[in-house]
Amino acid sequence: MTTSTAYAVHQTARPTGFPAASDFTLARTPVPEPAPGTALVENLLLSVDPYHRGLMDGGEGGFELDTPLEGRSVGRVVASRDPGLSEGDLVFHRSGWRTHALVTLGVDGTRRLRGHQGVPLEAYLSILGGTGLTAYAALTRTAALREGEDLFVSAAAGGVGTATGHIARLLGARRIIGSAGSAAKVRHLTGALGFDAAFDYHDGPVGEQLAQAAPDGIDVYVDNVGGDHLEGAIDSLREYGRVAWVGAISMYNGDRSPAAPRNLFEVVHKSLRLEGVLVRNHTNLQDELEDFLVPHLRSGRVGTDTTVVQGIDHMAEAFLGMLRGDNLGKMLVRLTS
Repeated sequence: MTTSTAYAVHQTARPTGFPAASDFTLARTPVPEPAPGTALVENLLLSVDPYHRGLMDGGEGGFELDTPLEGRSVGRVVASRDPGLSEGDLVFHRSGWRTHALVTLGVDGTRRLRGHQGVPLEAYLSILGGTGLTAYAALTRTAALREGEDLFVSAAAGGVGTATGHIARLLGARRIIGSAGSAAKVRHLTGALGFDAAFDYHDGPVGEQLAQAAPDGIDVYVDNVGGDHLEGAIDSLREYGRVAWVGAISMYNGDRSPAAPRNLFEVVHKSLRLEGVLVRNHTNLQDELEDFLVPHLRSGRVGTDTTVVQGIDHMAEAFLGMLRGDNLGKMLVRLTS
């Protein structure tokens, strides 16, 4: 049963550098009524993601001020005038950062969840959601990781990083190396997640630490950071190595045009391939991803790897924490309703 009041997080100011809690506010509105062709969804889980930071600067495709922000969400249909959706259906959609949303099946990525028995709801916004799909596309399509190859992934304790580690292991990677931002995260990677090696990028030059962790080089790099991580990976990549560039979190809160890696000519010298990964170009892989991972989620070989914050009133806090790297795995917000 729904309440009569809905809540949504609005952005009220453009961040300068790292965002602040004062850039956001929690607004109250009546719960909307579904119009013909739409369904009312009560959200259960909301996602905060690094890409939100770029949209907060405005411009073409960016967030507008004083309107509800948007993001990936899982919710339950509570009223429907959409013939494709029924009351009680679980759906994935992109009208998050709010307690209630009006959606239409097939519009803006709205889809009914397959609801795999024995799979927790958190999986659909983590390893079975956009983060897992990004990692799967990066490894199987962009980088075409082959059995027996060695992999390096940056921001390895985050959502995409942990998913990359799980999927690479299932694909038969020989050695998996990760970078993270604290000693505790390094221990989590090598202990709980089974990485073969990991290092804290604060402990010294990334290139030197990577060379020590992978003295024989690497075949594939999944890049979530950019900057010195990309430069170090280029040095360590073997001939015909591949870079799947997912993101550059090191650049999100400051200069968006830093100096390029000083060793870019190695891309030519080693016949390397560097290609960007946009998850929206790989939504056709969703069923393939689920068929690949669900048996391992059920068996417990793969986990959801999430950090969950409670309550819509802590949405901005969760977002800022994710940007600071406070999370292990995917950062989610569970709603109290």
